[in-house]
Amino acid sequence: MTAACLMTTYQPLVLSFARGLGTRLWDQQGREYLDAVAGVAVTNVGHSHPRLVTAISEQAGLLLHTSNLYGIDWQQRLAQRLARLSGLDQAFFNNSGAEANETALKLARLHGWKKGIEQPLVVVMENAFHGRTLGTMAASDGPSVRLGFQRLPGDFIKVGFGDLTALDTVTREFGARIVAVLLEPIQGESGVQPAPPGYLKALRAHCSQRGWLLMLDEIQTGIGRTGTWFAFQQEGIVPDVMTLAKGLGNGIPIGACLARTSVAKLFTPGSHGSTFGGNPLACRVGCTVLDIIEEQGLLENAARQGERLLARLRVELSEHPQVLAIRGRGLMIGIELATPQRDLAERAAREQGVLLNVTRGKVIRLLPPLTLDSKEVEMIVRAIARLL
Repeated sequence: MTAACLMTTYQPLVLSFARGLGTRLWDQQGREYLDAVAGVAVTNVGHSHPRLVTAISEQAGLLLHTSNLYGIDWQQRLAQRLARLSGLDQAFFNNSGAEANETALKLARLHGWKKGIEQPLVVVMENAFHGRTLGTMAASDGPSVRLGFQRLPGDFIKVGFGDLTALDTVTREFGARIVAVLLEPIQGESGVQPAPPGYLKALRAHCSQRGWLLMLDEIQTGIGRTGTWFAFQQEGIVPDVMTLAKGLGNGIPIGACLARTSVAKLFTPGSHGSTFGGNPLACRVGCTVLDIIEEQGLLENAARQGERLLARLRVELSEHPQVLAIRGRGLMIGIELATPQRDLAERAAREQGVLLNVTRGKVIRLLPPLTLDSKEVEMIVRAIARLL
């Protein structure tokens, strides 16, 4: 197999898969692997789930695309389901997390325009990651993401993640221009960094008091990853805007931006759109994913197995000199190491038959399917202990 005709935007392992089922993948030679990455928090209900296979096959034989020039029944159904689960009111569907975040940023701009703010600002977080479009890169942090792409569009102010004092400082300095705060409840690409307890609740109060939008990027954390439908629910708040993707489609491309009615109505016909967004196939898959999570009790399983995995990792690794911290929520867990371990993912696959991800060079990121069981928890713990 040659990748000579592909642009060099990735550095994939010399490993390719032929099929998957549940939490397992098989390579071209037939070797089995336990998937503790889930396509980077995508295949939440596992590979080749029979309900999804049936839904995809049936819908492909019925209708794939008509465009948003016409009503799409499955789109309306999925919007209603997500609104009911989240406490938000309306949805816009597109094809990816970056597109969903672009939608949120456009709503923030319109919110500022409606208030007569000519140069609106959005508060974002240090070490955040929101996508790879020019707008979402501008809202993200990290020189490797931005290298070669200056000057980026948009007006953003970065503050320390979890730092309320820094938020007060920018409020005093730029408060008249600020229209929104955008953040991840748990920073995934930056090494699974959860927001401090009470931080989201304090942000909610801060935004409500000043008429700012609280916009949460739940692209990695949403759809059950942290043990609840959405991570914000663990803080007892509701944002004004939320973005989703990844686990919503279990591998079929889909993104969604949900908002309160007062925010959603800032869009008018022609002010935003998507050729493929909200197509019948993607939205039927989204509805089926929600059905599977509910019927199989996967929220409860993610919380239970996540607690078990955290506890076992802490028992096995807490005294290891390479391990600085073990943190996470539900089945979103990071193990921070003292030094970079850039070949760890390759060694894990080759030596242990376990797929894991290393982000920021030295944080092992675990994002297994929500169907993970206790035996597979032990397999992951043993594999990492042996590798370290």
